[in-house]
Amino acid sequence: MGSSEEHIRLVTSMQVSEMDSGEKRLNELGYKQELRREMTLLKTLAITFSCMSVFSGTPLYGQSLRYAGPACLVWGWVIVSFFTWFVGIAIAEICSSFPTTGSLYFWAAHLAGPKWGPFASWCCAWLETIGVIAGIGAQAYSGSQTMQMVILLSTGTNKGGGYFASREVFLCIYMCLTIIWAILNTFALQVIAFLNVISIWWQVWIISHLTEETKGADRAGPIAILSSIGIITVFGWAYNLALTFSIRDLDYLYDPNNETAGALVPAQIIYDAFQGRFNNSCGAIIFLSIIWVSFFFCGLSVTTAAARVVFALSRDKGIPFSPVWRKVDPQNKVPKNAVWFCAAICMFLGLPILKLDVVFIAIISISTVGWFGGYAVPILARLIMKEEKFKPGPFYLGKARRPICLVAFLWVCYTCSVFFLRTVYPLRLKTFNYAPIALGVCLTLIMLWWFLDARKWFKGPVRNIDIPSDGNLSH
Repeated sequence: MGSSEEHIRLVTSMQVSEMDSGEKRLNELGYKQELRREMTLLKTLAITFSCMSVFSGTPLYGQSLRYAGPACLVWGWVIVSFFTWFVGIAIAEICSSFPTTGSLYFWAAHLAGPKWGPFASWCCAWLETIGVIAGIGAQAYSGSQTMQMVILLSTGTNKGGGYFASREVFLCIYMCLTIIWAILNTFALQVIAFLNVISIWWQVWIISHLTEETKGADRAGPIAILSSIGIITVFGWAYNLALTFSIRDLDYLYDPNNETAGALVPAQIIYDAFQGRFNNSCGAIIFLSIIWVSFFFCGLSVTTAAARVVFALSRDKGIPFSPVWRKVDPQNKVPKNAVWFCAAICMFLGLPILKLDVVFIAIISISTVGWFGGYAVPILARLIMKEEKFKPGPFYLGKARRPICLVAFLWVCYTCSVFFLRTVYPLRLKTFNYAPIALGVCLTLIMLWWFLDARKWFKGPVRNIDIPSDGNLSH
C-alpha cells in the first residue's frame, strides 16, 4: 500500500508540475480543464485578430460617409480606437486574472461578489450570448454582400448587364456561409487556429472566450487582446484613409444606376480606382475577394467564440436544455451541439433579408449592444470592488485601474446607446431599425425569468473541482 500511495503522489505531482500558469489559475478558481489547451500565443492572436477584421467597417462605410462626411469618418476612427483602448486594457487585466472559457460572465460573477455575483453573471451571460451569436450574422451578411459585388463585377457590372443577386440568392449565400462555419467548427480547434494564422497574413475581440484553450492564457490572453487592437487601429485607419482619398464623385457612389447598383459604397470606390488606373475591373474583383476572405475568417472565428460562450453558460446550467449544449465531442474536444445551436439562431436572424433593407443595421446593433454591452458588467464590478479582494494576474494595472475602468465603462454605455438610433432617413417600415424592439423583448423575457424563477437556483459559474481547506485540488 505504501508504494502505491507514493506512486499516486508522484503522478499527481507530475500532473501539477506539467500545468501551465493558466491551467493552474483555472483550477484555483474551481474549474477543471475540459476543453483542449492547445492554443499558442500566435494562434490565439490569429483568432483574436480574425474576429476583429481590418475590413469590418466596410458595410457601414457608405452610411457613415453620407451622414457624417469624410472628415468625421476618418477622424472618428481615431477617436473610437482611442476609447476602445481603455476597454481593451481594462479587459486585459481581468482576463489575466480569470483565464476561463466564457470569461465575461465568469468575471462578472467573481468581481461582483457573493451577493450580486449571480445577478451580474446572469445579465452579462445573456448579453454576451445574444451579442456573440448576432455577431455571426453580421459577418455572414457582410460576406454575402461582398460576394454579391464580386459576382456583379465578374459578370459585367450593373451597367454592363452583370448579375445582381436577388434577396433570395443573397439569403442563400448567408445561410451557406453560416453552415460552412459550423461544419469547420466541429473539427479540432487547432484546425480553426491554423486557418486563422493564414488570416493574419491574408489581411496584412473576443479572445476572452478562448482563454481556457490557450497555453499560458493568463499571459497570452492580454497580449493577444492588446496586440489585435493595435493592429486593427493602424490598418483599419489606413483602409479608411485609402477609401476616402480615392473618392471621385460622392453623389455617384449612391446612384442605383452605377456599376455596383449603389449597393455597397466601398465596392464602387474600389471599382472606380482600378477602372480609372488600369481601365479594367480585375483589380477591384481581386481586392473585393480579399475582403470577402477576411469576412469568411472573421465569421469562422466568431462562430468559434459563440460556441464557447454557449458551452460555458450551459456548463453552469444557465440556458434551457443545458445538458445538450454542454456536450463536448470526445475526440476533438469541441462543443459540437453548441456550434449548431449558434448557427441555427444565426440563420433565423437572417430571414428578414427577404423583406427589409436594414437587416445588417439591426443585426450589428444587436451584436454590439449585446457583445460590447456585456463588457460593461465586469468592468463596472472591477471599478467598484475593493482592491484587496482582487487577485491580479501577470498583467496588472495597479492604481491606474479606476480611471481606466471608469472611462471604459462610460464608453461602452455611450456606444450601446448610439446603436439604438436610426441610421436611415426618412423612417419607413423597410428602413426601420428593429434592434431596440428585438433586444427589448429578449431582455424583458430574460429578466422576467430571473425574477420569477432563475434567481432561486442560478448561482453563477458552478465549480467542478472541490477545493478543500488544505488547498489541495481534487476532481
